[in-house]
Amino acid sequence: MSNDRGQAHALEAITAGMLLLASVLFALQVTAVTPLTGSTSSQHIENQQARLAEGVLAAEAENGTVVPTVLYWNESESQFHGAADDGYHSGGPPTAFGTVLNQTLRDRNIAFDVNVFYVRENGQRERHSMVDLGSPSDHASTATRSFTLYDDDRIRYENGSAGPPLENASYFAPDVGPDSRLYNVVELEVVVWRM
Repeated sequence: MSNDRGQAHALEAITAGMLLLASVLFALQVTAVTPLTGSTSSQHIENQQARLAEGVLAAEAENGTVVPTVLYWNESESQFHGAADDGYHSGGPPTAFGTVLNQTLRDRNIAFDVNVFYVRENGQRERHSMVDLGSPSDHASTATRSFTLYDDDRIRYENGSAGPPLENASYFAPDVGPDSRLYNVVELEVVVWRM
């Protein structure tokens, strides 16, 4: 009889051990954290998007396409060529910089806004919208870069050719250095988020 009792205790111990091991394995599968789980994946994507926007802005600044886009201004309409009062709504502007924005961001289902910040004569900072593709999500990333505009920089006509110099043009940003070559310093902001 004691032999049967020992076998029963051994069987209970093995069964309890298997249940405990199964419970631990199940708990580990449910709570495992990998680099792309919910808590870290959005941060990972935000970091990628921020680096992408910074890279586009830096590369296009180096290529010289950003300032002509900032100067792609319709004086008679007081807005960017072909845009609404609050900017372009279907993608980047029809310039080389806009093409790169569309190919690099929009074609990858990344929405973006482009804002131009400038300084008024009284030193107050203002914003002018160039591209408005909607309201950024809570997880949007931003890249910024400053550009100096000079009196002899020229407004761009719709075909991209040079128009009048800024000092003689009707432009949204004012001349903050009337006694110098400096016209204004603008900061271009690219805000990116997943569509």
